[in-house]
Amino acid sequence: MRPRSDFLAAPSVLLLPGWQGSGPGHWQMHWARTQGYAVVEQNDWLHPLRGDWLARLDETVIDAPGPVVLVAHSLGCILVSAWAGVSRHTARVRCALLVAPGDTEAPELKDRLPGWSPIARQALPFRSIVVGSQNDPYCTAQRAQALAHAWGARWVDLGAAGHINADSSLGDWPGGQALLQTLLKD
Repeated sequence: MRPRSDFLAAPSVLLLPGWQGSGPGHWQMHWARTQGYAVVEQNDWLHPLRGDWLARLDETVIDAPGPVVLVAHSLGCILVSAWAGVSRHTARVRCALLVAPGDTEAPELKDRLPGWSPIARQALPFRSIVVGSQNDPYCTAQRAQALAHAWGARWVDLGAAGHINADSSLGDWPGGQALLQTLLKD
């Protein structure tokens, strides 16, 4: 077990893009450039294998010098919930910001992302916020709110913000940074 002082050290913020990764205009890539946050790179963004993504996240958390904060988008949110259910290293995570979870159980995504269903629905062992949108084409607001409830996360509704990605024209998304800072202060 790590000493308590290690957990109080400044955390490493890990960005977890979703299926197909996050392009240069995505708020996650803005944060990587402006805040110095680390992007968890996957071997295959187009054909994501759940086991490979789980192993990569586990390796990255283990290799981090201290506590970590997870900032996930879309399939990255589904990855966090699956990882939290199987990893022995969840105590290293201080909190998670989960943005626009992709509904991998919906027929249109289930067929395109085999192996990502069912979505893990256990309470996460760390503080978290789920951010959703009323017009997300990859997950209804009702479904995202139900996932937030299952994960024991606080729910934040951004209104009509699409998939909360580059197409949403959020730029650096200061509102997301504010949510992250709220999690870090708790």
